[in-house]
Amino acid sequence: MKFLIVFVALFAMAVARPNEAQVLRQDSDVGPDKWSSTVELSDGTKIDESGALKDIGTEHEAAVVHGSYSWVDEKTGEKFTVTYVADENGFQPQGAHLPVAPVA
Repeated sequence: MKFLIVFVALFAMAVARPNEAQVLRQDSDVGPDKWSSTVELSDGTKIDESGALKDIGTEHEAAVVHGSYSWVDEKTGEKFTVTYVADENGFQPQGAHLPVAPVA
């Protein structure tokens, strides 16, 4: 009986969901020490990412990822884009809509 209730609830959520975006393009290239991927959806969402290992075989081995993601606000139609670097210094996003820390 619990399974039926959960199934009905999940089915209702799936049916009530607004139109889902369709995948327009999806590419990936994954190697042992570098990778890249791109996904583009029909709702204007786009994700690009490429990464590589650096200092392979040393105690300072790390992954460095460069990428961007963008989306369109469904209410205003405004497009937002975030570019980023993720490395041993953490995730470092940039975008015109993101707040900037004051200079010390």
